[in-house]
Amino acid sequence: MIVSTDGPTIRQAWWITVVLGMASYLDAAAIAGTGTALVLYQKPLGLSGGDIGLLSALLTFSIAIGALVGGRLGDRFGRRRVFALTMILFALGALLLTLALTPSFIYIGLVVLGLASGADLPVSLSMIGEAAPAARRGQMIGLSHGLWVVGIVATILIGISFGALGETGARVIYAHLLVVSILVLIFRAGIPESAKWKRAEDTRTASIAVGGGTDIGALKQLLSSRFIVPVVALGLFFAIANISANTNGQFQTYVYVNVAGLDVPTASLFGLISIGVGFVSLFMFMRLVDGERTRQFMLWGAALLATVGFLLPAVLGVHAGTIITSTILYSVGGGIIGEPMYKVWSQEIIPVLFRSSVQGVTIAFTRTIAAVVALVTPAIIATGATNLYWFLTGTTVVAAALGLFWLPRFRRADDEAGIDETGSVAIHAAPSTSSVIPGTATK
Repeated sequence: MIVSTDGPTIRQAWWITVVLGMASYLDAAAIAGTGTALVLYQKPLGLSGGDIGLLSALLTFSIAIGALVGGRLGDRFGRRRVFALTMILFALGALLLTLALTPSFIYIGLVVLGLASGADLPVSLSMIGEAAPAARRGQMIGLSHGLWVVGIVATILIGISFGALGETGARVIYAHLLVVSILVLIFRAGIPESAKWKRAEDTRTASIAVGGGTDIGALKQLLSSRFIVPVVALGLFFAIANISANTNGQFQTYVYVNVAGLDVPTASLFGLISIGVGFVSLFMFMRLVDGERTRQFMLWGAALLATVGFLLPAVLGVHAGTIITSTILYSVGGGIIGEPMYKVWSQEIIPVLFRSSVQGVTIAFTRTIAAVVALVTPAIIATGATNLYWFLTGTTVVAAALGLFWLPRFRRADDEAGIDETGSVAIHAAPSTSSVIPGTATK
């Protein structure tokens, strides 16, 4: 499907959402797939336990750096150039990992893969938000998040099907990433530059030329603008909400087996069930997020479910019944008032010329916080498993408070850039019946 440069139709916007949303699929599949592939490569390539830990951290760090760099490049040079380059780099990294003959292949391949994946995320998300009609923006962003879950499921199925093949299974995992990234690159060839970004960039360039101003750069303007407060709010919300999601994902099996006394197959079964419940939650999100009243109702319900989910094992003790219930409740609540809402708010609150950069910064910040918390989580569990759930209850309550009382108060940003009296770019807020101004909250 070739998308018109005059702006996408509804059908074309959905196509853009799927093709650009594959960034989330590849990100999830790369992270989950690497966790399995490194174990399968361990003996054939002589990887030590230290190597596996270092490589896992290296992938996470590379994604964070990629998000910072890619987000900035996407605002400065356009969405299309960046999301084409990132897929080429991703395919190169996947190729190195598929053909790995020595540990050096793994180290180089994961760095390239992580940088490409991280750089693609903020740019692709911005493009989806800019292509989507306002009345369906939340739905389309929700679909892109659903593709992240599909990436995890696909990796699990590949692991089940080919894990017994050892080294060959690892190559299949990365070959899958290679093939998908090449297909995505081909499909993206028919997608033109974001019309909203191009208009905003043209206005910025014209204002500098006509007014004799100096191009100080979008990021420097952001740091001195009234939008810096919403940026801080977004970063805090995403980082704190992601602590619960990331910890629950990384250590759920550990708690099931080592604390609740269940076996790995049973833990895996409930993991798959939670993913299924997560899909139901995502469907609810897509149906309710674009309505003002339905969104608030949804957020309050999600916050309650996510909080109760962690509170139950904290109060009643960690055993099979409480953590299974916790898994189900958090799959519903956390699947709404977390990353999906961050993605929606980042499109609504931040103007076009700042959007990709802000998402890059907040994604990198969130991944870094998650990595730090993961380092201390085993120590928290060692003091008592209920302490972990009290900790997760606390982070969930704080994130919910930010999402219920602070972020909804920021006025939505316009999708265009204006020119102020000095000839430099000024980002103006969209008309609203509310008296709220960007960067401040109502009293």
